[in-house]
Amino acid sequence: MKIELYDTTLRDGAQGEGVNFSLEDKVLIARRLDEMGFDYVEGGYPLSNPKDAEFFQRMLAEPLQHAKVCAFGMTRRRGVKPADDPGMKALVESQAPVVTIVGKTSDFHVLEVLQVTLEENLAMIAETVDYFVKLGREVIYDAEHFFDGWKANPEYAAKAIRAAANAGASRIVMCDTNGGSMPEEVARIAKEARATVTTPLGIHTHNDCELAVANSLAAVDAGAVHVQGTINGLGERCGNADLVSVAANLALKKQGYEVLERGELDHLTELSRYVYEIANMSYRINQPFVGASAFAHKGGMHVHAVNRVAHSYEHIAPESVGNERRVLVSELSGRSNIIALTTKHDIAADKELMDSILREVVDKENQGYQFEAAGASFDLLVKRAAGTFTPHFELVKFHTSVESRGGTPVTEATVKLLVDDQVLHEVAEGDGPVNALDAALRKALGSLFPNLRDMHLVDYKVRVINSEAATAASVRVVIESRDEDGEVWGTVGVDENVIQASWDALVDSIEYKLCKDEGQGK
Repeated sequence: MKIELYDTTLRDGAQGEGVNFSLEDKVLIARRLDEMGFDYVEGGYPLSNPKDAEFFQRMLAEPLQHAKVCAFGMTRRRGVKPADDPGMKALVESQAPVVTIVGKTSDFHVLEVLQVTLEENLAMIAETVDYFVKLGREVIYDAEHFFDGWKANPEYAAKAIRAAANAGASRIVMCDTNGGSMPEEVARIAKEARATVTTPLGIHTHNDCELAVANSLAAVDAGAVHVQGTINGLGERCGNADLVSVAANLALKKQGYEVLERGELDHLTELSRYVYEIANMSYRINQPFVGASAFAHKGGMHVHAVNRVAHSYEHIAPESVGNERRVLVSELSGRSNIIALTTKHDIAADKELMDSILREVVDKENQGYQFEAAGASFDLLVKRAAGTFTPHFELVKFHTSVESRGGTPVTEATVKLLVDDQVLHEVAEGDGPVNALDAALRKALGSLFPNLRDMHLVDYKVRVINSEAATAASVRVVIESRDEDGEVWGTVGVDENVIQASWDALVDSIEYKLCKDEGQGK
């Protein structure tokens, strides 16, 4: 059975705290969703702001190839004909082929929030849907507060959805607006609604009880053929149902359901991260299916088993959703982790070396090091333990200073290095001590190692390890670097002095780049 996926990232997702899409952002996301095979893309509420209105004009000029573009709006105002309602006019002018209308289903909300009679609300629903159907638009009716309304007064909730169905709505969407329903409630009420109308049912859930995906799946099993949600679960309060997880569960875990276009499921991880990037948000590393930790193994027993039989600790193949298996190294690791992470060094047969590396990892992590996000530092640790690492330069000394000139702080760093028998002594200014050290280090090494020009620092994080020591606490610095090949690597430094910790991470980053390029013949 084909299950329709209706994406509302651009409207409901944009209501999430910290989410703000530009017009170009909305267009880019809509096109990516279209390429993935989503059935509906809701662009926004054209009456609410000029950006949403402009979005629909862009879609007219450059139409999507697969997905239907939906404009969102509310039922007509009380006492106003649909043709005279500004909201209705904005929906008409959007020229969107699909209009999604939200209306009150709960008698409590009709009487206390909307403050109209129960009969007037039914007329508002029916007349609004009928108006757009007669204009040739497909109308999806979102029954707001559906489950709460059904639990309180099922007779009136049934009348509300019948009003939309009889007026010609193509889908009746049951909304768990407050996100407080349980899966068993959703399943039961969806079956009761299924017996009330013949119009296909949809589901729209919120995640206030961490059940949005579960409730969506329960509704599908009860007969819903249309699921609304957002990419990565973005949305107001605790968010909406994550369509990434919904799609993966329906396609890979449930029997007899089809979603998206064929072959697009293995792009789910890419889609998830694309939306995070557009929204300027950090990835949720433990996000099911697509998170960086979704198939990451840290415990030695787990890694040993996965190395023998992948599915022993993985519920699906990571590649089926475009993700990948990762082996982490920490004080919880066993020899299996070390073997998995050192394959390229061809040292698996050296049991003594493996034990030595493991002891070094445990000792380092005891000091505050973490190698999960610092794979390059771990790689160098292995080379040092194996005796295959030769430093490209040695530090003689470095010095940093910060002074204020007319209220503007100026930072300067000096480094003195030794490369073979050659002494390199350079000074540079920067936006802070670490930036100045980085600039001076590159300046000193640039003539001997020109490939360092291709390397750029892309992230810098500082974490206090033992906060109880106050200003004398040790800190962990993690640096991420990227080069022209697009490879990103992490390095780590730990010290009571944040400058020293930063220097150690910087040096590891540069050494890793130089070793990597030598191995590639650069």
